[in-house]
Amino acid sequence: MTIYIGNLSFQATEDDLKEVFAEYGEVSRVSLPTDRETGRKRGFAFVEMADDAQEDAAIAELDGAEWLGRELKVNKAKPRESRPAGAKSFSKGNF
Repeated sequence: MTIYIGNLSFQATEDDLKEVFAEYGEVSRVSLPTDRETGRKRGFAFVEMADDAQEDAAIAELDGAEWLGRELKVNKAKPRESRPAGAKSFSKGNF
C-alpha cells in the first residue's frame, strides 16, 4: 500500500517526510514529485511503509493534522487510471 499526502507545504523535503512517518514505523520509500517544466514541488507526496498496520496508523493520526502551516490530506493512494497510449484529453470546443 502507498500513502498519498496532499496539501503539502512546498518547503517539505523527503527527509522531513521520512522523519514524520518514521514515528509510525519503518519508511520504505518517499516520493516527492516535481513539475517537469519548472522543477518546483507539486504540493503532494507518496510514502510507503514496511507494514500495512503502520501505514494505517499514520493515516489515522496525520489526516487533517497541521504541519508546516498546512492541513494535510493523508489517505491510501489510488492506482493511476490507465489511458491508452497516445490518448489526449480534450476540453469542450478544442477539436
